[in-house]
Amino acid sequence: MWCDFKRSSGMGLVVMDKVRQYCSLRHLWIQAFCLVGLGLLGDETNTNLFLRNLEPVSLFMLTTPPKKMKQSTWPGRSDGSRFKSLPVKHQFHQSEFKSTSKFWSTSSSSRQIRSSDGDFSKLPFDVLTKIAASFTLPDLQAASLACKSWSEGLRPLREAMLFLKWGKRFKHGRGGVRPNLNKALESFLKGAARGSTLAMVDAGLLYWEIGDKDKAIALYEKAAKLGDRSGQCNLGLAYLQAEPSKRKEAAKWLFQASKSGHVRAQYQFALCLHQGSGVNCNLQEAARWYLKAAEGGYVRAMYNVALCYSVGEGLAQSHRLARKWMKRAADRGHSKAQFEHGLGLFSEGEQLKAVVYLELATRAGETAAAHVKNVILQQLSATSRDRVMNLADNWRALPSSR
Repeated sequence: MWCDFKRSSGMGLVVMDKVRQYCSLRHLWIQAFCLVGLGLLGDETNTNLFLRNLEPVSLFMLTTPPKKMKQSTWPGRSDGSRFKSLPVKHQFHQSEFKSTSKFWSTSSSSRQIRSSDGDFSKLPFDVLTKIAASFTLPDLQAASLACKSWSEGLRPLREAMLFLKWGKRFKHGRGGVRPNLNKALESFLKGAARGSTLAMVDAGLLYWEIGDKDKAIALYEKAAKLGDRSGQCNLGLAYLQAEPSKRKEAAKWLFQASKSGHVRAQYQFALCLHQGSGVNCNLQEAARWYLKAAEGGYVRAMYNVALCYSVGEGLAQSHRLARKWMKRAADRGHSKAQFEHGLGLFSEGEQLKAVVYLELATRAGETAAAHVKNVILQQLSATSRDRVMNLADNWRALPSSR
C-alpha cells in the first residue's frame, strides 16, 4: 500500500470503492490510487471531476495483468526449534503501526495540486516518483502512458529498471555475463539513486551478504519508508539481528509488511506474537498470522499451523487439520514435517508411504528419522525396499514461497 487514507471521515475508502467501479484497467487504477493517496478526492465534487478527466490512452495495451518481478528477502533458514523466536518484554499497540510516509498531506505541492481542479498531469515529479518508487517495469510503462508529464516524470524510474536488470544479471551470472558482485552492487546502487525501492532492496541484500550491515539497513529503511513491503520485511529482520536488538521496531516493520500481504513478514510477525518478541504475547493472533502465511504458500508457516492445530494452541484442536497442514509442509520439502508426517503414516499402518517420507527427512538431515526408517525397512521385502528408494530418488518438492 502506497498511502494512508484520511480516516477521520472515512471518505477515502468510500471514494476508493467508487473509483474502483470505473477504473478496471490498470493505468487508470494507478491514476486513481495516486490521487486518492494525495487526498485529492476528498469529496463528491472532486471524485466526479476526476472521473471526467480520466484519459483513455491505449487501453487495449493495458488489459493484460503484468508479470510480477521476483524480489528476494533477507536470507535465513529455519533452525531446529519448533517455534523459532527470541523473547523480549515490550508493549505493542496497533496504533503504533501507522504509515510513516506523510509527504502527501502537508507538502506545498499537494496544496498546489488541489488548486488545479483535479488535473493529474500537474502532479509534481518528486511526489510522483515517491508514489511510483516500488513499481515494476510493466506498471511504470502503464503509468507513463497516462500523459506526457507522467512519462517525463517517471523516466528515472524506468532507467532504474534497466540498472536493476543488469544488476541481477551480474549477481547471478545470467544473460551471457559472468557473476560479478561488484558490478551487481554498482548497478543496484545506480537504480536506487534513481528512486527505485526494488533496487534499494537488492543493494541492501548484497551489502548484508558482504557484511556491511549498516549500509544494508540504511537502504532497507529508505525502501520501507517508501512503502516497499520487502524493504519493510528485511528491515524488521535486520533489526532483530542488530546489536543491540531493536525488537519493538522490528515488530513494527514486520507488521507493516504483513498487512501488505508479504508472507515471510506474516510468518516472522507471528513468531514475534507467539513468544512476545517486541510485542505482547498473543497466541490467537500468532496463529491467525501463521495461517495467513501458510495460505500464501510459506512452508514454515504451514508446519507451525500444523503444530497449532495438533496441540490446540491459538487454534481449536483438530487432528484432521493438523495432518492436512503437516502433509502440505512435507510435500513442499520441510524436513521436520516430513519426519512427523512419516511417523503419522506409520502409526496408521501406511508403511511404504511412511518410509518414503522418513527417507526424505533423513536425506534432509533429520537424524532421528533414520532410526525409525531402518526399523520399518527391516519389515519390508527387498522388492518393497527398492520401490521405496526409487520413489524417494524421484521425489520433487511442490512449489512454495519458502
